Amino acid sequence: MALTDVKIRGLKPAEKTYKVADAGGLYLEVTPGGSRLWRFKYRFGGKAKKLSMGKYPDVSLKAAREKHLEAKQMLADGKDPSAAKREAKLRQSKTFMVVATGWWRAQKPKWTEPYANTLWRRLENDILPWLKDRPIDEITTAELLTVLRRVESRGAIDTAHRLCQYLNNIGIYSVACGYIENNPANNLVKALTQTLKKPMAAITEPKKIHELLRAIDDFEGTFIVKQALRLAPYVFVRPGELRRAEWEEIDFDAAAWIIPAEKMKMRRDHVIPLSRQALEILREIEPVTGHGKYVFPSVRTNARPMSENTINVALRRLGYSKDEMTGHGFRTMASTQLHETGWKSEIIEFQLAHADKNKVRGIYNRAEYIEERQRMMQGWADYLDGLRVGAKVVSFQKTA
Repeated sequence: MALTDVKIRGLKPAEKTYKVADAGGLYLEVTPGGSRLWRFKYRFGGKAKKLSMGKYPDVSLKAAREKHLEAKQMLADGKDPSAAKREAKLRQSKTFMVVATGWWRAQKPKWTEPYANTLWRRLENDILPWLKDRPIDEITTAELLTVLRRVESRGAIDTAHRLCQYLNNIGIYSVACGYIENNPANNLVKALTQTLKKPMAAITEPKKIHELLRAIDDFEGTFIVKQALRLAPYVFVRPGELRRAEWEEIDFDAAAWIIPAEKMKMRRDHVIPLSRQALEILREIEPVTGHGKYVFPSVRTNARPMSENTINVALRRLGYSKDEMTGHGFRTMASTQLHETGWKSEIIEFQLAHADKNKVRGIYNRAEYIEERQRMMQGWADYLDGLRVGAKVVSFQKTA
């Protein structure tokens, strides 16, 4: 006899689990603890199987019968209901958060730690609040665009484009792992607000370089920040590499700063030949910060390097707007002048730690061209000193 709600509510627990049938293999399993569980017994591929369909009264009699009919239809279509349930559960468990974390961990070994952390913070701030619990196979292109529009709405156009790239890469990863068939972020960038890419603001004219160097000499901020500002034009490394410089990387005897691969964007050791002027700056700050890890520690704690915005903030205090000069601009300054004075492009690019278009050459010994780079770095430092004191220095020769 088919079950009714009255009959179900009247079922009492016994010492052992027992079953009460409804119809077509659907039944209730009553446990000694009083739980009443829906089950569907069927055969598939010649084997007896059992499908769990929930707990009464959370799953009502009507709902259980509907699930039962769906399962029977699957059997009629040649599908195993239990396998379909497992697949659905697996898909549900593959949320954007789970997949994005998997992608980030898979890619992390090829990134520097600061870059990996920055990337994840961007996801945490602008993507995960809206997508973290969404099943990856249910996310649509329109949904992704809505998330990116929020970023654009606050004027962060470049950030929106970076996030779009991350979403595309997560989509590629998801397709490769079999979580989805099509990447919803493919070509999404075409729907974003397009902007002309502006070059990093930098001072490159000798007269203005002179003014900048004199302004740095007159900087009235903290000694540590002033020394970082003074060193920046001599070494022209990336701002993140400068602020995270460690004393153990400085070799005074060899007059070199050796940045380990894990800190470098190109994932290879990089040697910065230190001019006499650069060594002097480092020796001046060594008594102040040499007892700690970082050459330029944070004002709050020696356990961390100075903030990523410190150099740019210092330049603003000197009166230079973000459209005039940035911490990254010291690289453009050096590159422009070095190219104009006839130094070999490949020597300059090696010193800038740029990617080599020839991938085979790109994996190079960290000391390659070291003698030429030493001459170039000393010549560049002497040129800057000439500009600082106001000498009529228009250019310097690599033979100087």
